[in-house]
Amino acid sequence: MLRNKLSKIGAKVLAMLFFFGGLAILSGRAVRWTFLAPLKRGRVLEQARKAGVDSLPIVALISLFIGVIFTFQIAYLMQRLGSEMYIATIVALSLVRELGPVITALIVAGRVGAAITAEIGSMQVTEQIDALQTLSVSPIRYLVVPRLIALALMLPLLTLYADIIGIFGGYLICVYKLGISSTIYTKMTFDALLFKDLFTGLGKTIVFGMVIALVSCYEGFNVQGGSEGVGRATMKAVVTSFILIIATDCFSTALFYFIFP
Repeated sequence: MLRNKLSKIGAKVLAMLFFFGGLAILSGRAVRWTFLAPLKRGRVLEQARKAGVDSLPIVALISLFIGVIFTFQIAYLMQRLGSEMYIATIVALSLVRELGPVITALIVAGRVGAAITAEIGSMQVTEQIDALQTLSVSPIRYLVVPRLIALALMLPLLTLYADIIGIFGGYLICVYKLGISSTIYTKMTFDALLFKDLFTGLGKTIVFGMVIALVSCYEGFNVQGGSEGVGRATMKAVVTSFILIIATDCFSTALFYFIFP
């Protein structure tokens, strides 16, 4: 009984090591092709449209609701303390530092990452990737690099967009529900934000975008088992991206605000 449990634990550890090893190899090759090969601007722009422009409506909707809900929650406490004027400060800092980057990355991972894995996984199942290699076309250069660049560029822009929409949601509640002056809300918002807050919030989204692209492509390349395998790989890519995004966010927060404050 104990031997079977230890065998299962060992198998899971080996699978995890195999995953991170394969992901590291794919990352190295993708970075190499990014700097050595001529950039296919058309493919990058196409992926940027899919990842960025097509994600604007859902990012705006969710960010607006997040800003509204978070403002309501903060207002409930701040009204009891008689400090309503600081609601704008808390909302702005929370959105720019954490909520905006993380929520946007999770949205993109669920929407774009899943699509990337399904697309590449379908190509793997139908042997289109083998056909690319037969034609002496690198699948990493053709499939991974445009998605890696597009997500690394578009996720910071989407995050900035989400921050603005979320702060606007807080503005609506504070001004039209709580009776806070529009001037006071705007002043408290901009006085609270520092360049470091914006830099750390947007900077880590570049890493989030790279994580989503690499994990999604890796799972797509390793699809096995036909259409069922594509479904399993898509689910695994989304879940893994979520975990790595949260872990990366935790590490970056500790790094920027506690180790190098």
